[in-house]
Amino acid sequence: MEIKTQVAKALLDIEAVFLRPNEPFVWTSGIHSPIYCDNRLVLSYPDVRTLVRNGLVDVVKTAYPEVEMIMGTATAGIPMAALIADQLGLPMGYVRGDAKKHGKQNQIEGRVFAGQKVVVVEDLISTGGSVGVAVEALRAAGAEVLGVVAIFTYGLPKATALANELQVPFTTLTDYPTLIEAAVAHNYIAASDTNKLHVWSQNPTDKNWMNA
Repeated sequence: MEIKTQVAKALLDIEAVFLRPNEPFVWTSGIHSPIYCDNRLVLSYPDVRTLVRNGLVDVVKTAYPEVEMIMGTATAGIPMAALIADQLGLPMGYVRGDAKKHGKQNQIEGRVFAGQKVVVVEDLISTGGSVGVAVEALRAAGAEVLGVVAIFTYGLPKATALANELQVPFTTLTDYPTLIEAAVAHNYIAASDTNKLHVWSQNPTDKNWMNA
């Protein structure tokens, strides 16, 4: 079983990713979604945590061999960034969504040097908003952002457009189509529900996917 299928099944098994095509979740943005993701749960399952950590380490080593620092997004990207940095023997830090309102008013925690080659770690790429904030903050600090790695992506058009706009590659261990295949193969959902799931991902703000 290839790594992206292994990770997809593992996320389903621990309910870090949960599919509910006939009883949608409502995101804070108001979007009605057939999927809910909380990859923080990976941390509570040592076997899955090791699988994900090793997979992300392999991605970083293969795609970004010149990396000099690992930066997590606050807050979900921080623990996985720490695990990756520890395995690679690299410095690590994280980027807040906004600068602190007190103290040194840092947005970036950790020492970043001009020209330093950085890989950003996120747990989930939905629209890519938090990743965009992190990339821009790091660039403003003089870092060179080589790429973004994450556990899972919904594959939404908005995130793809952002990656193109930032000119930074987004790489994930597994993805939405692979998750759907694994969910059907292991009886987490019925095969008859897959059309709804695919329609949603093309235009998540259009509630008509529920009638697909």
